[in-house]
Amino acid sequence: MSLFNLKELKRSSIYFTPNFPSLQTKRYKFSFFKVTGLVILYSLFVALLTTLILILTPAKEILFFVENENLTEKAEQIKEMDERIQILTKQLNAISSTNAKLKYAIMLGEVDSLDSNTQKIYDSLRESSTNKKKIPKEGFVLKAFIQFVNKFFNNDTLDADLIFIQPSKGKVINNFNETKGHLGVDYALKNDSPIFASESGHIIFSGYDINDGYTIIIAHQNNYISKYKHCAKLLVSEREFVRQGEIIAMSGNSGFNTSGPHLHFEIWKDGFALDPYKYLIVEGELNGK
Repeated sequence: MSLFNLKELKRSSIYFTPNFPSLQTKRYKFSFFKVTGLVILYSLFVALLTTLILILTPAKEILFFVENENLTEKAEQIKEMDERIQILTKQLNAISSTNAKLKYAIMLGEVDSLDSNTQKIYDSLRESSTNKKKIPKEGFVLKAFIQFVNKFFNNDTLDADLIFIQPSKGKVINNFNETKGHLGVDYALKNDSPIFASESGHIIFSGYDINDGYTIIIAHQNNYISKYKHCAKLLVSEREFVRQGEIIAMSGNSGFNTSGPHLHFEIWKDGFALDPYKYLIVEGELNGK
């Protein structure tokens, strides 16, 4: 007969013969469609019962506990990775912006490399000739002496308009050494000690650098710039004008290139680092220029 012949299937029967040693063997006859119907009904009953158990009892939580735990853990890991990526993206953007500003600030100090347009921007940051700073009383005698030397001895090496003062009250622990790449002076300071503007000028950079930490760069007259590195807090903003002796930051230990709380101070002119100790007033005297 054919395997799927409906007439033959109707006449087909399925026999069950249980065999128990203590009982007489009997043979039970069932039609094929009856057995098929019972199997289908039993399957539907089991499926319905399982569904009701999962809906009405905590069995679902028990069955899927391990799977849910793994999914929850993976979801938390994905969320944590996403947060880290967002933080890293913000940090990279901040670093990129800071590096761009720092590069621009350094470029402003290198007058020889400026074009006419950039020179106009740099000139706009300087004080106008009609609004020059007032020399403090204690520095007037020194300024007058410098002007006297320049006038009667034709000495142009001294800048009478610029008188740098100590940027902090800390002790010098590391001097200028160009051969070793140390282009400034280090002052030992406690955390959150005040840092002063060594000379009046405009803030051309106030931000964070990976190596130098929180840094301030001031543009002065006659193409001088001064740098204050490894600060803990910055109290001034870019394009702000500060007076000599004004508190501009608090000392700290920020950045990678530091081994303890201190201030690294630099003086530059025309793109070249100068020995700050030769340009600073110490206890009322100018060290030398």
